[in-house]
Amino acid sequence: MANRVIPAASKLLKTLRPLNSAASSTTISAISPPIGYAEKPLQSPSGHAITATDTITDNIFNLDDVDKLFASVSTPTLLRAALNLHAVAFEPLVDIGMWVMKSRLMDTPLIRDVIMGIIRSTFYEHFCAGENAMAAGRSVLELNEAGLRGMLVYALEYAGDNDACDRNLQGFLDTVEATKSLPPSSVSFIIMKITAICPMRVLERVSDLLRWQHKDPSFKLPWKLDTLPIFSDNSPLYHTLEKPEPLTPDEERDLELVHQRLLKLSQKCSEANVPLSVDAEYSSVQPAIDYLTYSSAIIYNKDDNPIVYGTIQAYLKDAKERLLLATKAADDMGIPMGFKVVRGAYMSSEAKVASSLGFKSPIHDSIEDTHACYNDCTSFMLEKIANGSGGVVLATHNVESGKLAVAKAHEIGIGKVRQKLEFAQLYGMAESLSFGLRNAGFQVSKYMPFGPIELVLPYLLRRAEENRGLLSASTQDRQRTREVLKRRLKAAIF
Repeated sequence: MANRVIPAASKLLKTLRPLNSAASSTTISAISPPIGYAEKPLQSPSGHAITATDTITDNIFNLDDVDKLFASVSTPTLLRAALNLHAVAFEPLVDIGMWVMKSRLMDTPLIRDVIMGIIRSTFYEHFCAGENAMAAGRSVLELNEAGLRGMLVYALEYAGDNDACDRNLQGFLDTVEATKSLPPSSVSFIIMKITAICPMRVLERVSDLLRWQHKDPSFKLPWKLDTLPIFSDNSPLYHTLEKPEPLTPDEERDLELVHQRLLKLSQKCSEANVPLSVDAEYSSVQPAIDYLTYSSAIIYNKDDNPIVYGTIQAYLKDAKERLLLATKAADDMGIPMGFKVVRGAYMSSEAKVASSLGFKSPIHDSIEDTHACYNDCTSFMLEKIANGSGGVVLATHNVESGKLAVAKAHEIGIGKVRQKLEFAQLYGMAESLSFGLRNAGFQVSKYMPFGPIELVLPYLLRRAEENRGLLSASTQDRQRTREVLKRRLKAAIF
């Protein structure tokens, strides 16, 4: 069915009241941060350096009192965290670890058992919530006692066929079921990658067809359901240079199966009243991911209660325009839409693909532009949820972005946004930011991957490769952890 016609993104951009045009380059990186930019002091359009030193914000969002920040964390836990964070910040060690995991050494049972034992007792226990939903539930309870919530991530992705997709779906359904035995609201979201319930070949074919229809609106897609805008006028279309063939009957059947899987999971989340957040992935398949996400949201997002959330990657040049277009269309349809705002994880691969095809990267040219886009999307979503429907997850490890969001929330009126806003950081990382936001009165969640170590390890290796900057840029967290450990040691001695 045809989509509603809405104003061009360029007109909608005029309605955006920016939060602040950028963020400090000296802060902790955001969830899935862009890597490889040249860092410079950030400036406003007028040329003045940007800071978030507003007195009110500093008073309510204080990261300097480390004793207060880490009061709920035991010394053994803090010590283990310090050791793990220092280890992953040492890139040569990460390189060696990834080489070993991919080498033939893992084919030798004894060596494999030793290596897996080391990983299990160090990085796995630090960055993962457990081997199954029950263990993840215990980790959620521990977080809950510290005033935080959990985003459960059953670490599945890249299913090759429909049988694997069905098995993965059952894993997600079981995860939702497990939340019913936990305290209400202790689990904020179920997180899923569409590639876990849809073969990559289907996503690639559907994305090609959607891109071609954007180029040529007369191009008919008989299988297409109601959705929200997927592209802006500036969205990259270079992945599809030739007119694609229509879906075969088998491909249409596979697409329908994917849609039914997502609807089944959305229904389960709706019954449990736990929202489902669909992760963003590579730009080559993101059109199909957005199409499926929005189609499901149209059905299940009702009565100012968004159940299905999409994800906006702020490192993409068209991110802000696509967010404005999608939210405008959702408003016109009476759909309360939720979005998770991240910076993005696939910078290196995106640039390589674009370059290989002779096109410019879809990623912003500088980290300042990415920060500005992230903060503008944050400002827009905070104003939107304060004055209307929907919800937003601000997934960031960036302290300056956190300060700016806190200031904006108080400017608008924190009571208007508190229940519709969630901050999020990775499990085992950015603890001081999480605790600082918690102490400032906001809902804060940790992104908690779980599953058997054999299943989760490939997932973690991919995340490590995608997020090298995130692993090595946790300087402030390491410093604060060392500081509080020194204080506790002195207190114990004297």
